[in-house]
Amino acid sequence: MTATLDLPESAAHLSPLEEARTQLRGAVDFLGLSEGQYQLLANARREVTVSIPLRRDDGEQEVFTGHRVQHNFTRGPAKGGIRYSQHVDLDEVRALAMWMTWKCALLDVPYGGAKGGVAIDPRNYSPGELERVTRRYTSELIPILGPEKDVPAPDMGTDEQTMAWIMDTYSVAVGHTVPGVVTGKPISLGGSEGRREATSRGVVQVAIAAMESRGLAPAHASAAVQGFGKVGRGAARFLWDAGTRVLAVSDQYGAIHDPSGLDLPALEEHVDRTGSVVDFAGSEPMEREALLELDVDVLIPAAVEGVLTRENAPRVTARIIVEGANGPTSAQADEIFAEKDILVVPDILANAGGVIVSYFEWVQGNQAYWWTAAEVEERLQTRMVGAWEAVNRYAREHELTLRAAATIMAVERVALAHRQRGLYP
Repeated sequence: MTATLDLPESAAHLSPLEEARTQLRGAVDFLGLSEGQYQLLANARREVTVSIPLRRDDGEQEVFTGHRVQHNFTRGPAKGGIRYSQHVDLDEVRALAMWMTWKCALLDVPYGGAKGGVAIDPRNYSPGELERVTRRYTSELIPILGPEKDVPAPDMGTDEQTMAWIMDTYSVAVGHTVPGVVTGKPISLGGSEGRREATSRGVVQVAIAAMESRGLAPAHASAAVQGFGKVGRGAARFLWDAGTRVLAVSDQYGAIHDPSGLDLPALEEHVDRTGSVVDFAGSEPMEREALLELDVDVLIPAAVEGVLTRENAPRVTARIIVEGANGPTSAQADEIFAEKDILVVPDILANAGGVIVSYFEWVQGNQAYWWTAAEVEERLQTRMVGAWEAVNRYAREHELTLRAAATIMAVERVALAHRQRGLYP
């Protein structure tokens, strides 16, 4: 049995930030780093919280709270998405920023981690209202944003249009167009080919590598995908393209199941038409939580954090879990999966395709020279498969889970950069 990182007895029902710091503590102990080094890595370099007033279309006013956490700058500018969700809070953003630091280090992308969010449900607001929220949020953060400082990207509840508004607001403020201030922009404004589907494509690239490591042929495997948004929809489609039978998918409205395999192109048309996977012809409804326990070869949680817990982990039967979302698996669930020999490909590896192609977009924007879709896809494949092989090899050599190996490798790289740069003053 492979080993997880040692966890404190109190590590039950942890918040995302507590989960992130628990993972960090295990890596620090494994590497023999000091308590001071742990504290340096456990706390963000900078945190900003702002009030965002909005004049609604009917003239009424509301005020929202926004955050931007810059966890680390040691290996380069901060990098991370901005999410719009009513559930956004500062501790969640802190955790996501920390995981971004490890993700960038693991994939050897020259960034530190950041994350941002506004506590708003974008479904309840018009495009004009969301534009005003975005521009006000951006204007509050302009002093800490920039291609050499902090480069946001889309996340839950945000998209290419959101990034276009941020880019324009920042560019107007500084007096010239700055394509490199965000990634995930529309291609017409300097976005990269392949960025929109990069996270999903990377998830499936490592999922296929994980299947092959367990002797599974993708064309003879089955899968379930939780979430049918930015990551889950593309992941389901790319699995289907590889010949894998996708038996179940879910979104915020419900879940559907077809034991013979869903027709993904038809499902995509249904979702485009109705806005949900619910009531897709030929499928059966199922409880969203039951999807996680379905008898499949590969499970891809691609929705939100904290869905695989010590309560439902004993009932999970998938042979491989590939984390499309950030932080979907609790520390206790990780231990249960290790005991059951379920292979978990951790988020900082599995869903790193987005930050890799964001890096490609940033490079292209700074050079004003754009690559073809084929070039982007080839370079993404090289990075993802190379990282998978390195983490898998480290895990075998040290008898660790993939998560422990990935976290240790990433923390070691960031700690090394800290040592080499020194402490000022």
